[in-house]
Amino acid sequence: MSIKDTLTADMKAALKAGDKDALGTVRMALAAVKQREIDDRKTLSDAETIAVLDKMVKQRRESIEQYQSAGRSELAEREQREINVISRYLPQPLTDAEIDSAIDTAIAATGATSMKDMGKVMAALKDPLAGRADMAAVSGKVKSRLSH
Repeated sequence: MSIKDTLTADMKAALKAGDKDALGTVRMALAAVKQREIDDRKTLSDAETIAVLDKMVKQRRESIEQYQSAGRSELAEREQREINVISRYLPQPLTDAEIDSAIDTAIAATGATSMKDMGKVMAALKDPLAGRADMAAVSGKVKSRLSH
């Protein structure tokens, strides 16, 4: 069953159970996936669906920071609840050791030796780490490895 199918099934279950928080978040996630499908004029793969959901989580994390700095804790809590629901559909995050191993493999596979090769390394890491690691942090690690 694809992630999109799981989202649809969970939306129906939340509707029947009367779980308004989960229902609203799952509907929002499905709408984002369908919008991307319309924009790209194709059915999204699970990896592409994960990228959409990962982007939604990232947006909510940024919103939480803004709400907390503005003293709006109730809105920050709502965003956190949405993150909790969306995270159910994302793969388990990788450990630092697993990320370091993936970076080592990508550097070896691309033959990267300097900062000029960073784009190649990041391209090689994009699919395997999508939704499982913070790509900004991964980028920093790759940068530090290639600058030595």
